[in-house]
Amino acid sequence: MIELSFSEVAAATGGRLVLAPGDTPDTRVSGESQTDSREVQPGQIFFARRGDDTDGHLFAGKAARAGAKLLVVERELSEAELGLDAGAPAVTLLVVDDATDALGALATEVVQRLRASDKLTIVGITGSNGKTTTKNLVAAMAETIGSTVASEKSFNNEVGGPMTMLRATPETETLVAEMGASGIGEIARLTGMAQPHIGVVLTVGLAHAGEFGGIEATFRAKSEMVQSLDADGVAVLNRDDPRVAKMAELTPARIVWFGQHPDADVRASDIEPSASGTTFTLHAGGESRPVTFQVLGEHHVMNALAAAAVGTTLGLSLDAIVEVLEAATLAAPGRMQVLGGRDGITIINDAYNASPDSMSAALRTLAQITKPEGRSVAVLGAMTELGDYTIEEHLRVGLQAVRLRIRQLVVVGRDARDLHISAINEGSWDGESVFFETQDEAFDYLLEMLTTDDTVLVKSSNAAGLQALGDRLGEAYA
Repeated sequence: MIELSFSEVAAATGGRLVLAPGDTPDTRVSGESQTDSREVQPGQIFFARRGDDTDGHLFAGKAARAGAKLLVVERELSEAELGLDAGAPAVTLLVVDDATDALGALATEVVQRLRASDKLTIVGITGSNGKTTTKNLVAAMAETIGSTVASEKSFNNEVGGPMTMLRATPETETLVAEMGASGIGEIARLTGMAQPHIGVVLTVGLAHAGEFGGIEATFRAKSEMVQSLDADGVAVLNRDDPRVAKMAELTPARIVWFGQHPDADVRASDIEPSASGTTFTLHAGGESRPVTFQVLGEHHVMNALAAAAVGTTLGLSLDAIVEVLEAATLAAPGRMQVLGGRDGITIINDAYNASPDSMSAALRTLAQITKPEGRSVAVLGAMTELGDYTIEEHLRVGLQAVRLRIRQLVVVGRDARDLHISAINEGSWDGESVFFETQDEAFDYLLEMLTTDDTVLVKSSNAAGLQALGDRLGEAYA
């Protein structure tokens, strides 16, 4: 974070300082901000948020003992409440109405100061699928130009977004911010903190459709990205997604299209998926280059194209873009992560998250890359946050698994049972689809049935918890 005085932090957040002995309103703070006391490092700011399951005020003392310079709290805390050891230095408090709002307000202030220098370029990325993969690729490209800050993991909400923004310093040249949402207004809130120079929209799908209230509400929410751009900005849009393409009408920004569509500014042709990744020809600016993209799954080519479109906007040459794409080996941990290897058995752990679109893409990849001498095995759990679409989409995925001729379907968890029912109704008889309520039951079954050269996909929403099952299988067949 840029260096600020306590009084400047208080002014940005509308808070009231309760100064510790030895501190003054002019005392400087330059550490990053944390909401988890376990992550606090000396000199940082700790925001005591109230969550659904716990209260950050209970951990404020731990943050102080870890060296936090400033505690942002919603009420004054006594030394007894902080639990500071005898002789431990007191810590300054900043009392605010809402710690989460204060976190966003401080991020807004910091980004505005950095943006005013004209040195910082902000890239905002949203979409129903592919945000983290695209963010990682864009960050790798930006790092070839200069100092870059990007969202860690999938930090893309009202907490993770500003925490990422507060990591920016006067030396930062590119800030790559993944911006997610589960409701209308959330992306607008994030773009209000850090107005992008470049706004990327990947897809409009059914991920979180239950929370949004339907696909059209999802469109309105994702379009907040392009509406935040001014006339000097650039909207990087998916030409192949009709809903994303429609967003061109909603922004004054310059449009850069990506996709397989012949009108796309950055496009791919000759796409060939395999078990080691995907090869394709990249076209941009009148030039073409062959690309060997090691990230598993043909659907990740669209994320590569989006990143390449940002790369061209940042001024990278096509050769530099290809070098970054070819160096990438993993979308992100838990996303199409290849494990195993013993007896030729391949485990693909893609259970970090799931939506109908990503589930379909993963199943297609499984069908494409399974060895002729082996079997395709899909271990599937529930897709969450689909609302009224839940039953329909689980039935559709079960149907698709059969039509793709997946040899063995293993459905795990009561919330995913409709997948199993759909497969049986479509003709998966004689044990071609099996159902287990627990991961342990599924794990024991798979250990018994897997044979040489089988390829196993483990896929579910994060809430279904199948990522741990994928890791167990990877270890068993390492």
